[in-house]
Amino acid sequence: MDYRNLTEQEIIILENNSCWSEDWTHVKVAENFKPNYFHRVMFYGDIYLGNFEKNVEVSKGFVKHSGINNATLRNVSVGNNCLIENIGNYINNYTIGDDCYISNVCTMETTEGATYAQGNLISVLNEVGDGNLILFNDLNSQFASFMVKHFSNKPLKDAIRRLINEKIQRTLPERGTIYDNVKIVNSKEITNTVICEGCEISGAARLSDCSIMSSSNNSVFIGTGVICENSIISDGCSIINSVKMQNCFVGEACQISNGFTAEASVFFANSYMSNGEACAAFCGPFSASHHKSSLLIGGMFSFYNAGSGTNFSNHAYKMGPMHYGTLERGTKTASGAYLLMPATIGTFSVCFGKLMYHPDTRDLPFSYLIAYGDTMYLSPGRNLTTVGLYRDIRKWPKRDMRPREGRKSIVNFDWLSPYSVGEIVRGKKILENLRAASGDNVSTYNYHEYVINASSLRKGIKYYDIALRIYMGAVLKRHALEEPKTEVGTGNWCDLSGLLLPESEEIRLINDIETGNIESIEEVLERFDEINRNYSEYRWAWTYKLICDYYGLETITEKDAEKIREDYITARRAWITEIRKDAEKEYSLGDVEEEVLENFIGQLDREVDFENQKLYM
Repeated sequence: MDYRNLTEQEIIILENNSCWSEDWTHVKVAENFKPNYFHRVMFYGDIYLGNFEKNVEVSKGFVKHSGINNATLRNVSVGNNCLIENIGNYINNYTIGDDCYISNVCTMETTEGATYAQGNLISVLNEVGDGNLILFNDLNSQFASFMVKHFSNKPLKDAIRRLINEKIQRTLPERGTIYDNVKIVNSKEITNTVICEGCEISGAARLSDCSIMSSSNNSVFIGTGVICENSIISDGCSIINSVKMQNCFVGEACQISNGFTAEASVFFANSYMSNGEACAAFCGPFSASHHKSSLLIGGMFSFYNAGSGTNFSNHAYKMGPMHYGTLERGTKTASGAYLLMPATIGTFSVCFGKLMYHPDTRDLPFSYLIAYGDTMYLSPGRNLTTVGLYRDIRKWPKRDMRPREGRKSIVNFDWLSPYSVGEIVRGKKILENLRAASGDNVSTYNYHEYVINASSLRKGIKYYDIALRIYMGAVLKRHALEEPKTEVGTGNWCDLSGLLLPESEEIRLINDIETGNIESIEEVLERFDEINRNYSEYRWAWTYKLICDYYGLETITEKDAEKIREDYITARRAWITEIRKDAEKEYSLGDVEEEVLENFIGQLDREVDFENQKLYM
């Protein structure tokens, strides 16, 4: 925008409206500036003012003319058609965009050395450890998980730090900035904070050294009593009702409310936190905590619903109208416990089949652990056939509140994937080896310090085999019957907080960063996207090998594909039958109404529609 000096007539009008400047020559204005809408304003330092020609809606159906009233400004630039009024203390060293409404705010200021939380180094998973995660605007769950996972790799850590610092130096604003269409009302202190387009702040107590990455189509709301320091808040978030947050990153479409406190923690993609507390927590996509007595500390979570007190999740949820949670797929906590997916029996959690706080049972996925006195009983694969898992599979994609375009964190919703099915293959082999070693004429089998009833072992093998056949048939339905075009994906797989990828691709990324083949943060993020775009081909390479091993084939023919399809349909029907039994069992216990059961059974009956779809494309 081009600016000019004030005319003598404009200065007279301003002074008649009780405005004052220590030097009117330092007040620059837009060409069509009109001074009529300025009252009781004091100007210090260098001031730049746009045009003030439109009305501003301050509440639904209530408009006021743009302008500045009852304010002290120092070194401030104000865009077009803003309304700024009733600034209790001052606005100092700030750039304000177009069409903003700022009212009843005490102080807004940028001080020397402000970083807006960019480059803030925090420690997650270990609240007293060295910093292992660097915060910056474009951080997503993959990059965060990648940094934390490889923290001990010093060359990689140094290279990542350099790339992030270069990114920050290119993009860091010279002073605090309020972008277009921002509304800030009834708030006390906003210091060293960048507030992006479309954000609304109402009643915040203090925002200090923060970046609020709102956007026009996915705005951020910050409400009453919020204190936020040294933190970054991504687009689509809602932070309300006296939340207290320090040294945190809040990813897309997260909701944090009702006095929740957080320190040195990260939250990604659709996480919901209320009432409780988080410290050094890595909360991946769809993490949730609702209770005052919940403390998420030193752990990595995803698709997880924290329970109250000692419960890591709600009870083994079935058909009732409750949330049901899961945990991060295959990542250790600071204590070494493995966190994966869904269910809780008593105070013992089982996640995506993996048992929490019992790392030596992690090779038996989708299992239950039950204590009777001093004896721990393991039911392998039991969670594969529960109502809770069935509903989880279908509900999570529907709960993604982010706009489809521009999603930062990658979330793969496949419950059966090379990652989880690889665990199933290993689990099935363990059970078969136990049976081969002890024979079929025993009542129990011992696995480490756990007891597996003979019937549970047989069912575990059966459930794992059902899952394998469902997976193989489902992948074959989605891919042309041809030999894989790549070897990538035929080895082990891993999970970077929502991104399922071959371990070889993660190793390749590490090498490219260390050697300088990747030269910017944008290239790292693009590599994650590239891996995700190739997921189908990588999955096919892994699955083709699995099918050949499972059926004893060298190549898959049309005749083989027909056999796989038949096994897929048989396995799927067996799976639905087991889920139906689980639902009917719960109904018999009086936990749900008959109408709920009937609706659920009707949903299961419609599963046959999937069987009629074309086998492969």
